[in-house]
Amino acid sequence: VKELEQAVLCSASEVKELEPLRKIRELHEATLAELEVDQETCDDVMALLDELTMLLVGLSLLKDLTPRSLDSLVSFGERLSTRIFSGYLRRQGVPSVQHDAFEMGIKTTDQFTNGDVLYEESVENVRANLRRAWAASDLKFECPDGKEEVRVVPVVTGFLGQGEKTGAITTLGRGGSDLTATFIGMALGIDEVVVWKDVDGVMTTDPRVVPDAKPIPLLTVEEATELAYFGATVLHPQSMQPLLEKQRGVGGSIPGGCDDLRVRVKNSYNTGAPGSVICAGDRNMEETVLTSIVLKSGVNMLDIVSTRMLGQYGFLAKVFSIFEDLQISVDVVATSEVSVSVTLDISKIWARDLDAEELLKLEKSFDGLATVKLRTNRTIISLIGNADRNNEALGRTFAVLTRLGVNPEMISKGAFKNNVALIVPEEVGDMCLRELHREFFP
Repeated sequence: VKELEQAVLCSASEVKELEPLRKIRELHEATLAELEVDQETCDDVMALLDELTMLLVGLSLLKDLTPRSLDSLVSFGERLSTRIFSGYLRRQGVPSVQHDAFEMGIKTTDQFTNGDVLYEESVENVRANLRRAWAASDLKFECPDGKEEVRVVPVVTGFLGQGEKTGAITTLGRGGSDLTATFIGMALGIDEVVVWKDVDGVMTTDPRVVPDAKPIPLLTVEEATELAYFGATVLHPQSMQPLLEKQRGVGGSIPGGCDDLRVRVKNSYNTGAPGSVICAGDRNMEETVLTSIVLKSGVNMLDIVSTRMLGQYGFLAKVFSIFEDLQISVDVVATSEVSVSVTLDISKIWARDLDAEELLKLEKSFDGLATVKLRTNRTIISLIGNADRNNEALGRTFAVLTRLGVNPEMISKGAFKNNVALIVPEEVGDMCLRELHREFFP
């Protein structure tokens, strides 16, 4: 951000001499030379670096950095690296062609910095464009066993798309590269997409808090989505969306493909580890009580109690219309006829906590409708597992919490029925997680 501010504030004639821009150019020139890629790749990379310079010159003239401009700027890293990697593959004898996702047909909403993929439109675009590229390419070779022809390997930019109406480059937000991979897998009817991380798969809990956390061999997309949303940082909730879309039948049945798309999470530092497999179908849960326990800290909790008489309709509708007006998303909800408790999804909307002014504005929005009590520094403990054994899981959980002297301030069950969320003060969150993991994963 500091470097971008330099470009915006300096004069147009000074942009080319900015040290960050000079270092970027030198780094890419050195990389091209070291990898000895072909001249076409070198020309493409240098042309992109010139385009980056021109964009920064434009920003310095306008003295304005919009979300649309920011998306264009952050796209260059992915566009440059994929061109270099594709060129390096060819240098090693592997046929490869680079593709920009926004030109390949991944359409999104025009919400810059956090676009949503438009699945129906994008599936056919990607499928047709990749097949057209394969058919047109002369970069093909025979398998060693001579059984089939291997076509060109596409190298695609992650986390980028094209705005539905503007046609401009958009980004998909955090986790967008995993989303791109799983989406392309769904579009092409691929059996399995492998996502490389720095851990041995999806874990039973956060290994930074509980060092003896174990990898989960197999889990469903519903379990993975809940895990990702409520704190398992190895995955982002968006990256699971293509599997959910596949369940709904988006993309149809692909001839020769597998309708049961799987995502395998593996460790790039421990390639021999089997990793975790996330499947779009069901799995046998008879022996499972809990799949994982996850923690989401830094949460704000609101207790909202109606000031009107019992039986007044429309209370919940008015409460959630306030959140909509303020563009605040909520995590966990517990309701009755005259009250509702919610936790605020800070991580999705803000890269920081709500400041005092924003919290005051939120509280004042309920004047005349309800009294509001705000609790900051809360933690969500999510118990994700077998919905048919929730009673057993809760019984054992409350026994542990009672022993620790911790009383949950809010309890909620998710729509999938496989997630029970407990809200506790942040200062006891790690302690609860360690003891609960010891109880369920001895």
